[in-house]
Amino acid sequence: MTSKPPLKADEGRFIRVKGAREHNLRGIDVHVPRDQFVVITGVSGSGKSSLAFDTIFAEGQRKYMESLSAYARQFLDQMKKPNVESVDGLPPTIAIEQRSGGHTPRSTVATTTEIYDYLRLLLARCGDPRCWHRDAKGSQCGKPISATTATQIVENILSTFEGQKIMVCAPIIRSKKGYHKDVAEELQRGGFVRIRVDAKIIDLRDALKAGGENPLKLKRYEMHDIEAVVDRLVPIAAERQRLSESVETALRTGSGALLILVESGETLKEIRYSEKFSCPDHPECSLEEMEPRLFSFNSPHGACPACAGLGCVDEFDEALVVADPSRGVAEGAIEPWRKNGRRMNIWYSRTLKRFCADTQTDPSTPYAKLPQRVRQMLMHGITEEEEAKLGFSFEGVLPNLRRRYIETESAFVRERLHAYTGNRPCESCGGSRLRPEARAVLLHGKKQAMNIAQISSLSIEFARQFLSTLTLTPAQATISEPILKEIDARLGFLNSVGLNYLTLDRTSSTLSGGEAQRIRLATQVGSGLVGVCYVLDEPTIGLHQRDNDRLVATLRRLTTIGNTVLVVEHDEDTIRAADHLIDVGPGPGRHGGLIVAQGSFNDICATPQSVTGKYLSGELSIPVPAQRTPLKAKRSITIKGASENNLKSIDVSFPLGGLICVTGVSGSGKSTLVGDILLRAAQRDVSGMRVVPGKHSSVHGFDQVDRVIEVDQSPIGRTPRSNPATYTGIFDHIRQVYARVPEAKIRGYPIGRFSFNVKGGRCETCQGQGMRRIEMHFLPDVFVECEACRGTRFNRETLEIRYRGKSIADVLNMTVDDACLFFEANTKISRMLACLRDVGLGYLQLGQASTTMSGGEAQRIKLATELGSQSNGHTLYVLDEPTTGLHFADVARLLTVLQRLRDSGHTLVVIEHNLDVVKSADWIIDLGPEGGDAGGSLITVGTPEDVAAHATSSTGHYLRRLLGAPAKKLAAPARKKSAVVGKVKNPRKAAEKATLRQA
Repeated sequence: MTSKPPLKADEGRFIRVKGAREHNLRGIDVHVPRDQFVVITGVSGSGKSSLAFDTIFAEGQRKYMESLSAYARQFLDQMKKPNVESVDGLPPTIAIEQRSGGHTPRSTVATTTEIYDYLRLLLARCGDPRCWHRDAKGSQCGKPISATTATQIVENILSTFEGQKIMVCAPIIRSKKGYHKDVAEELQRGGFVRIRVDAKIIDLRDALKAGGENPLKLKRYEMHDIEAVVDRLVPIAAERQRLSESVETALRTGSGALLILVESGETLKEIRYSEKFSCPDHPECSLEEMEPRLFSFNSPHGACPACAGLGCVDEFDEALVVADPSRGVAEGAIEPWRKNGRRMNIWYSRTLKRFCADTQTDPSTPYAKLPQRVRQMLMHGITEEEEAKLGFSFEGVLPNLRRRYIETESAFVRERLHAYTGNRPCESCGGSRLRPEARAVLLHGKKQAMNIAQISSLSIEFARQFLSTLTLTPAQATISEPILKEIDARLGFLNSVGLNYLTLDRTSSTLSGGEAQRIRLATQVGSGLVGVCYVLDEPTIGLHQRDNDRLVATLRRLTTIGNTVLVVEHDEDTIRAADHLIDVGPGPGRHGGLIVAQGSFNDICATPQSVTGKYLSGELSIPVPAQRTPLKAKRSITIKGASENNLKSIDVSFPLGGLICVTGVSGSGKSTLVGDILLRAAQRDVSGMRVVPGKHSSVHGFDQVDRVIEVDQSPIGRTPRSNPATYTGIFDHIRQVYARVPEAKIRGYPIGRFSFNVKGGRCETCQGQGMRRIEMHFLPDVFVECEACRGTRFNRETLEIRYRGKSIADVLNMTVDDACLFFEANTKISRMLACLRDVGLGYLQLGQASTTMSGGEAQRIKLATELGSQSNGHTLYVLDEPTTGLHFADVARLLTVLQRLRDSGHTLVVIEHNLDVVKSADWIIDLGPEGGDAGGSLITVGTPEDVAAHATSSTGHYLRRLLGAPAKKLAAPARKKSAVVGKVKNPRKAAEKATLRQA
């Protein structure tokens, strides 16, 4: 083992790191070859990210920041200098981290990659505008929009608004910043008396009389609209000449655009006309301009006014309002109407009984068995026409809840009612986010025409095909050539990193960390930068083994054009493809922080101290289980007709009491089946949560489950005050131990005295944080140790209480391994600490801030908490890629933990790509065959041996390499008749037949 790099080469072609001590790094020196594909590997917690991100990337960013002026630096988030002696030969660095795609619902795959910006430009310059007018039956006119004459506009105004008071205006300024003094003066010189500024009519003479730079009293940096008021009149045949002159004047002044304001009570209705783009039959359907902002759902010019460009609205959800359809209408089926206090409950009860009497419905009839017509009236109420016909009135449950939500002044009532709402597609735009005029502009392909919303709904693969078959005029072809080139390049990059199944309108917040990272990677590949050091954090997360080659080829392309690619990775295929390997270790936490080995793949395998090398060479491996746990057909959760997202109405059974892996290529529907349907249905039926599962016909078997636990990679806390000790509950027991110390009893210290979140025992100078943040203006903020408590978080009196010679602060600074020995006499504490150690987290400090932990560490802490808790009954655990961030050795430990939970009689459903976990499963549900629209089918189910024998399963293809004949022979004894799920004798053949039928 050495911390010295065994490389002798041209020093100018290396990134030379000297004396790196960030986090657990122990003053290491390392040379990273430039313009090569370099992988940093090692056990979890060994210091890989500390070297790659916290040292190399942080120093590269800091040096770039220092090149900026002091004025510019004060607006940027500065990075502190990493704890390293020097980093030389460092090119500009770009980090592409494994993090979620963002929380804003406005961010999509297309906007993140800038594809949507180019699509907007393409539609604005080459789109075919059509009339969006709909008749009484809802049919769209669809005629091409062309130039409209003033005579046609006059005819339309006379026929549409005859006898109503209107105002003829000429649009002058549309959504522009500034004071616009020159515009007002120009209009006054043109003889105009009144103008309309931001929907308010003002007198020009009065406004300009005051003088000054801002006579219109506008905010300089806000958007403003200004229209010149040409005339006020009532359009009738006798006034046709006057109307014609006013329209012509408005069109001339407004550069071909015209605004009609129709008085409707106290409000003014806006109708816009244009000489440029207008339907000959419906002149009110006119476009003032064909600019990219018309197609932006983030701009008021293009966003649907009903949903403000979000595509969905919060509406009361019938599935949440009627949580239990088996209840009678007047027996608690309407849940929000039975939890309102005694008087309100009586009133609603009487209302429902009256409704049942009026509709001749038995009050005890389950909601699910009510006639559709009665359900419609109950939920949505009775219209005035129906009231006159039926002879009774009823507001309706959903309108009642909506009215109460708007009218109530109680925050408690509003919050309670909000629990019954859900996101529904906007009825106005159908979820497309755009105005009807934007949706009416089409691009013509060889087979069909599409608007920008329809193009965005295509997968990356199909969008590329459609855009390659556009029918354009010679002029349009010339204009579109550079735009289509940029779009095709970006779509090609996304396809090259295995994301061809994603739709362009997929919201970024729904992407996994791996998908979001690969999208950012594709964006960087498209930039064409040279001489850059890219630092990536496990780009293979969420990627099926089949697609690894394409990802590696993309990374290779970056090095080919002259970049350095530095990847923190555990995937064996990626490690084998690397030009240079750096193995950090030998263990996690304080046992790591050294360079165990570096060099080629063979160099790592030949190093005896390298745990990674032992797994790569085959000296160590995760064995195939000698026997599979027998699973009984009668004990299973069965989902029928799963059809959410891309699922093809499949029937799937999850046998209870085993380790079940759901596999398939990326985008095949795994997360939809497990997360959107199975988990949510279990949370609703078992835990009583107000959630709506994805589309499915029915689900059975939850009566055999007592608890549902989701073990995901979300942080265990969002503030530095959260740590492993507080999350697992250990800290409560530790504080009890200190409160029982004789000295604490003499002083009268309660348990709360030993909490850094409560006044009394904590240091009030730093309020229990141990650090103080000092703002440095244009320099990065500095975090300094609190002078009062020296970083211990507690005041002096609290620290004087000691247990076995250690203060409460000393305990929080202990690692889990040390704490196991320190508290071995305390059963409650030692049991939970042992569970943390068993999942491979012995290196973590008890008081380590949750914000510094990876997603894999957070997930293992949750698993350990479940292991250490005393649970009664059958528990269903749902895990999403628990091997994220885990080394081969850590995967072996994780499997031991999962098998312990299974052996305790619980069920684990795991979404996973890691073949070591897949081969160790008791049952596999394989989806595919491809991602997106080409996925969502059930390929096969059965033991790993069954899946490996399946001819068309991509997962089975890779499993065959790991299992082989000996593995199948060992596993054979466990394949009893009781292991069959459902009534079929051979589930593999049945799945093959089902797949053929669906095909």
